[in-house]
Amino acid sequence: MSLEENATATHAESKEENFDLLHRYWSAANYLTVAQIYLQENPLLREPLQVKHIKPRLLGHWGTSPGLSLIYAHLNRLIRRTNAEVLFVAGPGHGGPAVVANTYLEGSYSEVYPAVGKDVEGLRRLVRQFSTPGGIASHVGPATPGSIHEGGELGYSLMHATGAAMDNPDLIIACVVGDGEAETGPLEGSWKAPSFINPCRDGAVLPILHLNGYKISGPTVLGLHTNLEVASLLEAHGWDPVIVSGDDPDRVHPDLASALDAAYASIRTIQSRARTEGVAGPARWPAIILRTPKGWTGPVTVDGKPVEGTHRSHQVPLAGVSKNPDHLKQLEAWMRSYRPEELFDADGRLIPELAQLAPEGDLRMGALPASRGDGGHDLVIPGLDQYAIEAVPRGAVMRESTRPLGEMLRDIYTGTAEDPRFRLFCPDETNSNRLGAVFEATDRCLLEPAAALANDHVSASGRVMEVLSEHLCQGWLEGYVLTGRHGLFASYEAFAMVSASMTIQHAKWLQHARELEWRKPVPSLNILLTSTCWRNDHNGFSHQGPGLIDTVLSLSSTVIRVYFPPDANTLLVTAEHMLKSKDYVNLVVIDKQQHLQYLTLEEARKHAAVGASTWDWAGNEASGTPAAQRPDIVLACAGDVPTQETLAASWLLRKYVPDMSVRVVNVMDAMVLPPPDTHPHGLAGEKFEELFTADVDVVMAWHGYARALHQLLHGRPHPERFHVRGYNEQGTTTTPFDMVVLNKVSRYHLVMEALRRAHGQFAGADQLLQHCRTQLEDHARYIREHFEDLPEIRDWVWTQQ
Repeated sequence: MSLEENATATHAESKEENFDLLHRYWSAANYLTVAQIYLQENPLLREPLQVKHIKPRLLGHWGTSPGLSLIYAHLNRLIRRTNAEVLFVAGPGHGGPAVVANTYLEGSYSEVYPAVGKDVEGLRRLVRQFSTPGGIASHVGPATPGSIHEGGELGYSLMHATGAAMDNPDLIIACVVGDGEAETGPLEGSWKAPSFINPCRDGAVLPILHLNGYKISGPTVLGLHTNLEVASLLEAHGWDPVIVSGDDPDRVHPDLASALDAAYASIRTIQSRARTEGVAGPARWPAIILRTPKGWTGPVTVDGKPVEGTHRSHQVPLAGVSKNPDHLKQLEAWMRSYRPEELFDADGRLIPELAQLAPEGDLRMGALPASRGDGGHDLVIPGLDQYAIEAVPRGAVMRESTRPLGEMLRDIYTGTAEDPRFRLFCPDETNSNRLGAVFEATDRCLLEPAAALANDHVSASGRVMEVLSEHLCQGWLEGYVLTGRHGLFASYEAFAMVSASMTIQHAKWLQHARELEWRKPVPSLNILLTSTCWRNDHNGFSHQGPGLIDTVLSLSSTVIRVYFPPDANTLLVTAEHMLKSKDYVNLVVIDKQQHLQYLTLEEARKHAAVGASTWDWAGNEASGTPAAQRPDIVLACAGDVPTQETLAASWLLRKYVPDMSVRVVNVMDAMVLPPPDTHPHGLAGEKFEELFTADVDVVMAWHGYARALHQLLHGRPHPERFHVRGYNEQGTTTTPFDMVVLNKVSRYHLVMEALRRAHGQFAGADQLLQHCRTQLEDHARYIREHFEDLPEIRDWVWTQQ
């Protein structure tokens, strides 16, 4: 196309089409949008509008809504003409009332919410529920039929759309991007989608960039740019944009219809050619730039100030209708301008000639099966025996714990080759995180032909999604799982914080979606944190941060799970569980470097089943000791490095102070620690006491920040007896053992804390204290002279005394 200023799409057929009915359908959606924001009674204005009909609190957003309804109505037209499966993603989530209005008009809303029926009483319920207690929120969210995207936190719409398209060859995702949202970093990164969408096996993403010019209180950046500049931006990212611009419905309707017709034809041509001839590079997928006024068809001015086409239309253009008679009159005139008496019949139903404009059955965007998670089958996980580490002798075998997981993921890829429903998402770190075995089954996905020549395991057909953006990796995965497929996001621990807010938003989505019977359970969002704070000694302080643990632990107990597998076999068991699970955010934390291995696969399964257990072999309580006889100290641990340091501390105590009774407890599932009324995994009181006793002091080595563990223990009896050592923001480029020394989680610090907390006098205690102090002094000198850890630290393995 020519990128001339104000260029507009043309299409002979759509130019000749009569858009009167479609315009009236759009008016019905706009009317219901305004009614939801303002009214609690008199939904069809069957009597003069009065203050008593107005909600006492006016909430909601009008400005973006007319644009969303315009696009929705035109997509309905496209679906009716083509029978295409179209998933609607509303980036401007504040346009919730518009999407609700459209799903109500097409009938899908009343099907999932029968109380909001297609009659006057149903309309009354529709308007009363919006932004009111016990009703629905103002955003497009889980309660909105057809939605997989909560638009409250802006920036994620296009990446969710891209993830939904992956391995969904028949699906078109129409993604409306607001020009305010387009200012966010995540959205800017999302424009790279053409380099990753393979038309042979994926669906299509159709971005519709809606330039209405304003945010909540000022202009948008792209809204101030010319059409040529905006189109050039999208072209540079690999899209083929067309511009639809105007404020005259008689012109915009045929232009938008033409643009959508042309986009659909282009999508099918691209897919057909790729599926018969193969892929030669990134496709030039169509995109639409729609420039229409903000708050279109609303009040032009209010109190002498311009509203339509300005930021003043963003929320509630007429905010004083309950106290200002002029505002009330203006609202009534605004609503009657849509002529509701010509849109709805005497019973409150949309008149037949308008109702027939909506698609039928599952082709309605509010009823699309993919939007409810009905997008695939469960994963078949290969038997774990073939990947298990032979951990014999116990605590003496060194392995990279994540490498066997990579082998399992490789075979999942192989097993789903004919029915693709699994992908690994990782920001350029698959090999670094020791998951490289997946490349024996597939490649990295990239459609750029030059890159494929210069790099190993890069191809258009690859299904490992590597892009150097945590936002894109997680966002793609969210769109993928919300449409019914399975995946894993693997990230360096510290940099998963880049997308931490996305994790929060996804957990909120799942929390509310669980309450909706009509939504099917969807595969869990699985996040693997590796390259952890304790072993990023080579990268330094910037790479050392376990903050996502704290973030996730603060979320709803109905959806979050946090696991600290101590070795490779427990990681395999954890991965098997989380890849089969539904409706959770699973966070698993384990390092990629070589670590000691402790449990057989059978032991790992038993340990994972209970979440925490006493490792009798690591303590020195006499076998058969009555339960009433307590240990002198409990050493507890969660995480691979804390586990090793705890075992080494127990080893030292058994060697130097054999009369002290030591119990070692390993916690693999962090959520067993809070009381059961706080989290469903929480251990019952008697089980908790079996592990930690009722009153013995516990020295706990914890992978993350100590405050997070104290948060978990709140509500347990005598939580003050837990003395937690964890990461405390001490780090640098140093040796592995120096990291635990700097944060006072080393075996020597744990021993000294245990000796301080244990009650009674024990032979050998003073000697051991001095040994610990001496070792810490020797360590400080040695690493500065030799640049590596002491041999007795570096080469330590578990041995029975």
